[in-house]
Amino acid sequence: MCGIVGYIGPRDAQDVLISGLAKLEYRGYDSAGVAVRTGNTIEVRKRAGKLANLAGELEKEPLKGTLGIGHTRWATHGLPNDTNAHPHATEDGRLVIIHNGIIENYLHLKDALMARGHIFRSETDSEVLAHLIEEKYQGNLEVAVREALAEVRGAYGIVVTHIDHDEIVAARTVSPLVMGVGQGEMFLASDVPALLPYTRTMVFLHDGDMVVLNKEAYRVMDLQGNPVQREETLIEWDAEAAEKGGFDTYMLKEIYEQPQALTNTLIGRLHDETGEVNLDINLDPASFKRISIIACGTAFYAGLVGEYLIEQLARIPVEVDVASEYRYRSPLVSENTLAIVISQSGETIDTLEALREAKKQGAKTLGVINAKGSSMTREVDDVLYIHAGPEIGVASTKAYTAMVSAMLMLALWLGRARGTLNEELGRELLQGARELPRLVEECLQPERVENIKRIAQKYHQARDYLFLGRGVNSPTAFEGALKLKEISYIHAEAYAAGEMKHGPIALIDQNLPVVVIATESFLLEKTISNIQEVKARSGKVIAVVSDGDTEAARHADDVIYVPRAAEMVSPVVNAVAMQLLAYFTATSLDRDVDKPRNLAKSVTVE
Repeated sequence: MCGIVGYIGPRDAQDVLISGLAKLEYRGYDSAGVAVRTGNTIEVRKRAGKLANLAGELEKEPLKGTLGIGHTRWATHGLPNDTNAHPHATEDGRLVIIHNGIIENYLHLKDALMARGHIFRSETDSEVLAHLIEEKYQGNLEVAVREALAEVRGAYGIVVTHIDHDEIVAARTVSPLVMGVGQGEMFLASDVPALLPYTRTMVFLHDGDMVVLNKEAYRVMDLQGNPVQREETLIEWDAEAAEKGGFDTYMLKEIYEQPQALTNTLIGRLHDETGEVNLDINLDPASFKRISIIACGTAFYAGLVGEYLIEQLARIPVEVDVASEYRYRSPLVSENTLAIVISQSGETIDTLEALREAKKQGAKTLGVINAKGSSMTREVDDVLYIHAGPEIGVASTKAYTAMVSAMLMLALWLGRARGTLNEELGRELLQGARELPRLVEECLQPERVENIKRIAQKYHQARDYLFLGRGVNSPTAFEGALKLKEISYIHAEAYAAGEMKHGPIALIDQNLPVVVIATESFLLEKTISNIQEVKARSGKVIAVVSDGDTEAARHADDVIYVPRAAEMVSPVVNAVAMQLLAYFTATSLDRDVDKPRNLAKSVTVE
């Protein structure tokens, strides 16, 4: 999920690794480490905290060598400390790995390895790979890596080196890896910026690729050992553009990162064979009589989606509170209350204080959080990490869709555990959740994006917007309005569509764009009636419609088509359309979408 750098060639490897990791600091991390081959050993140094901690130590006692690997870690399994930091070595120190991603079946593999005498130092899933490769090793590192990965389920970008080999072996599935090609030297990284000071010739590895490289050459193959050809690409971006992956802004980059972020959120948690969800939550779902969801801003709207899903699937009463109001209204809380706090940063002060109030009154607490090691993660009874990765743009995109996906999984978990969700529906929704990365990737196809851009440019001079949605997509309308306000500075309001007749209809005239979420739903006929009411008053309707639905589309002035999705998973898909509409409206107005005025990424003052 964070930074990988590898080097082999004539340069001082330590310098290349530290420089490369510094170029990847924008991705976020909680520890850093390097391994350098120094003579007949591979020396590992790693430290929790900022890269500067590690760099300062290496400045005093440098590692001298020309082959090395480095890593900055965003913790998923195990605390962010020195021991759990990467790289990880085998007991004899002869084989060292770094790894991004999540190994789904690591516990099963770890138990088997320990039974065969392997000794583990860390709590990470990644260390399993080091021991598994060591066990397969019979003198050929390439074969050992391939055989070990055949037993692994999950996501990985893995880089391996061994004291007996003047080479580096790497492989990827889901987690990105790019190779840099130099003159008499080769590089690896999880992103381009780490390599630009040394080479602009890159090879982007694909899912299922494996590469063996020495200082003179490289070979790319699939995981069965069959050679494959990958094109060398000349990078012409400058350093700042490279950090953004070639995108104009961090926000757009993060919109396009959503398929990967959703994969990270869902991976290892959905079990097709049983139709169940495994969240590693130790709370007892049978003990809860009511649930309070507490959050701010975008996270609050993710909580509203959660309210719909949990009440429908788990049949528990749910209320959703704005965190800044929660502790001032003397909430009714008991030991049978589950308080769920949602936060990207885990530091939002209003949410943190609301959490403390709920705990003080006896509630059990659960955090739905992105940032591991944050204040909320230390104070809740249990945590459901969303694993969206660092989010730099102030307006949340991938964290929001990851939060909504986490709420869907939580509702499925509660429903199955409480016996209110039958197996057939559970399997159907689980499959819908598994499809989300693919569906969001479809949302980002060029022709769909260009259509949204055209619509945004058509209406970008509007002074006001209205957003309408029903059922589980009512919160999607609120999130769409918030995104537009945040980055374009256009006034926007959102309502549950059935409320339009109770006041907002007075605003409608020929100058008002009205965005209506009209995707597949048991309430779709009612939503179409709302569209007709807007049209009867000369409002301009922008309808978000499921692929193939001509009935809803024919009543609209402009149509945004999205991939057809099951209603309960559709808020994730529809949110992407809302993000793009807001983004292109803002850029048409020359707004700074990454740093909108008056806003901060994490609100840590009340």
